[in-house]
Amino acid sequence: MFSDPGYSNGYCRPQEGGAAPEHGALRPPHRGRGRRRGRRGRSHDPADSPASGGAPRVADSEQGVEQKPPPCTDFDMAYFHSYAHLGIHEEMIKDRVRTETYRTAIMRHQSSIAGKVVVDVGCGTGILSIFCAQAGAKRVYAVDASDIAVQANEVVKANNLSDTVIVLHGRVEDVEIDEEVDVIISEWMGYLLLYESMLGSVITARDRWLKPGGLILPSNATLYMAPVTHSDRYSDSIDFWRNVYGIDMSAMLPLAKQCAFEEPCIETISGENVLTWPHVVKHVDCYTVTLGELESVTTKYKFKSMMRAPLHGFAFWFDVEFNGPATSPTSNQVSSSFIESSNNQSTDVSQRKKRANPSEALVLSTAPEDPPTHWQQTMVYFYDPIDLEQDQLIDGSLTLTQSKENRRFMNIHLEYTSGGRSFVKESVMR
Repeated sequence: MFSDPGYSNGYCRPQEGGAAPEHGALRPPHRGRGRRRGRRGRSHDPADSPASGGAPRVADSEQGVEQKPPPCTDFDMAYFHSYAHLGIHEEMIKDRVRTETYRTAIMRHQSSIAGKVVVDVGCGTGILSIFCAQAGAKRVYAVDASDIAVQANEVVKANNLSDTVIVLHGRVEDVEIDEEVDVIISEWMGYLLLYESMLGSVITARDRWLKPGGLILPSNATLYMAPVTHSDRYSDSIDFWRNVYGIDMSAMLPLAKQCAFEEPCIETISGENVLTWPHVVKHVDCYTVTLGELESVTTKYKFKSMMRAPLHGFAFWFDVEFNGPATSPTSNQVSSSFIESSNNQSTDVSQRKKRANPSEALVLSTAPEDPPTHWQQTMVYFYDPIDLEQDQLIDGSLTLTQSKENRRFMNIHLEYTSGGRSFVKESVMR
């Protein structure tokens, strides 16, 4: 799949020195560590992947002097290549929560799209671009660096939309458009919201082309974390080795813990697994967020367990909202909407109000209590559980950092203290 067998293909990490797994291996069996596809390809060497025929170009005199775009690395090429496989796009499109929410958002904002110019960042098969065309867009630039752009162009032709939807095969840093755009739409969210760094391409598109007062869909996003208990998962992966057909194989436990829990896991849990109210790790306003903000995110947290149970790790999930720029919260509004409760837990007042009256905002949620999506939840498990009493405190800090090796990877540094004992868990999402 990749030129270098050491690369991940976005599903799971191959063994050291081994061949990358095949496209069809969406989830390694019994481990729940299957990675969501490497996110939608959006960078490519323009010499290898020129924009589709007749694509408009931006003149330097019109656009002004721009910074030289970052180079397209071998890691980027491997990432984009993973998006050429149809199974990735089938998984996304069949996620009805995801796809229908985007279609609803487009129709809800039809007055801002009809007769306007749209750019779809990471268009994949082109389905969101076509939704925008159906909503009356004057023109849609569908940008994707993966070779799936070739098929997207055929889909556009088959639906007689070639006069409206222009497929650009390249990354947003390299393709050129000869006009400002009114709307940016993108399904950029990865596991842990920021994994795969696709939001950076939305920022680039925004800064290059979006008109003042233009619309970005989704408009903002929030990443959450909460402590969880998951005895069944621990038992299946670890306790199994204590007695195997009557044989004591507990000598396998250290290796079993490492194999099962060294890296973050992509799984579906329920609200019953969550021990506390969630903590807001990061709020992203797509109208104002900068590339620098994505390099490292740090938060301090304090939880109080609602029950007596073993603490097995932390779960992460996110929401995105589809609002116009006038209603998109500013950083000041966001900070004021998060109040500190008596035990120093972050409580998102606007989120609770929103859920009580969903007509106020269109939300795509990957929370455990909401209908499942292909994102599921991201789990960071401890090697050994911590027995919690009701009302016992868990506090610490979390740092998410783009890997220097490959900015699409994410380093996770988790510190946590409970019951007078302190721990550190470090892992890499790749």
